[in-house]
Amino acid sequence: MKAEIIAVGTELLLGQIVNTNAQFLSQGLAGLGIDVYFQTVVGDNAQRLRQAIEVARTRADFILFTGGIGPTQDDLTKDTLADYLGRQLLIHEPSMSKIEHFFSSRGSHMVESNRRQANMIEGSVPLANETGLAVGNAIVQDGTLYALLPGPPREMKPMFNGPLRQWLIDVSGQHNLLYSRILRFAGIGESSLEAELIDIIDGQTDPTVAPYAKEGEVVIRVSTKAGSAVEALGKIDRTVALIRERVGQYMYAEEDIPLEEAVLRKLRDKRLKLSCAESCSGGLLSELITSVPGSSGEFLGSIVTYTNTMKHKLLGIPLSQLEGPGAPGAISESTAQLMAQRVNELTGSDWGIAITGVAGPTESEGKPVGLVYIALARRGGETTVHSMKWSGNRSSVRIRSAKTALYRLWELLKDET
Repeated sequence: MKAEIIAVGTELLLGQIVNTNAQFLSQGLAGLGIDVYFQTVVGDNAQRLRQAIEVARTRADFILFTGGIGPTQDDLTKDTLADYLGRQLLIHEPSMSKIEHFFSSRGSHMVESNRRQANMIEGSVPLANETGLAVGNAIVQDGTLYALLPGPPREMKPMFNGPLRQWLIDVSGQHNLLYSRILRFAGIGESSLEAELIDIIDGQTDPTVAPYAKEGEVVIRVSTKAGSAVEALGKIDRTVALIRERVGQYMYAEEDIPLEEAVLRKLRDKRLKLSCAESCSGGLLSELITSVPGSSGEFLGSIVTYTNTMKHKLLGIPLSQLEGPGAPGAISESTAQLMAQRVNELTGSDWGIAITGVAGPTESEGKPVGLVYIALARRGGETTVHSMKWSGNRSSVRIRSAKTALYRLWELLKDET
């Protein structure tokens, strides 16, 4: 089944509200085996909305509307679709009773326009709104399915997950649902990963293999349509095994979790503690780590030493190391090594990570933008330092440095007994 989502609201066109509904609905419909081919945004204008419906009708089996079913005069979705289908608008009495009770229970006067929220297109199925007042509608006419949902996500989401989802299954007979598995990679770029898997990607039929990049990471989605989870699992497992055989050394998770969570899980399993000393990343690495709930069990803390003075005062790095003729400087392999070792000593952690470099936009110490040193110190063990030369802007250098530090730690933890 081919679907089109029509989001109604001038505020969307003006950029006053971000259309997050389209993302949620596309993912939800994909899970039902319904392919979204088009997403349309139209303002609160009956003529342009009707044009959008006419176009969608030529290319979609299911047209899903969000927004424009509220109480005001510019909420025109039900009116416009009813007129297009040649049907009347009727009052859904249970919804009308709910609206009346809502106002009377609060001692508020109900203006007449609120009755519009109880409107239903003649012959449609009501979609109960558990968190709001506007009733949704679902209808089939001339082989095309139509459904109308409210715009506010807190109302739209439970309506989609509840009554609309069941209606779609019942009406469409759609039993081949979409099943997916997310594979997450670090330490390899999207183009390099794709090159390793190009024959699998090019030859895909079922399951499908779709790579896409995130800053500092790569994600692959393996998807298949099947009549049951058991059937889908078998097909997905075979494809994942091929991918793992090729690039398993870079795959840190077979589920949709960020790299920082994968690292914290390994630290937890091994009962190890982590601390950080950051310079050019400015605390970004620590922010990623502490964004994971429960990270305090493994993460002891961070010291952000952005200047040479703070590197000296807080970490005890000798000024002769940082400044003066012949000094290695703050942006050097030896300074990164000292930072990681000192934060380990100060916090008593098992692993210390340090990041120092040039995030930009201009060079520092005569060293180019994008040069970054990442050090990892194991208490009672070795300290490894990695020299990175990033391209891109300041933000990109910082996030890639933080993600690379996490990946390097994940590599070491994976091999540590």
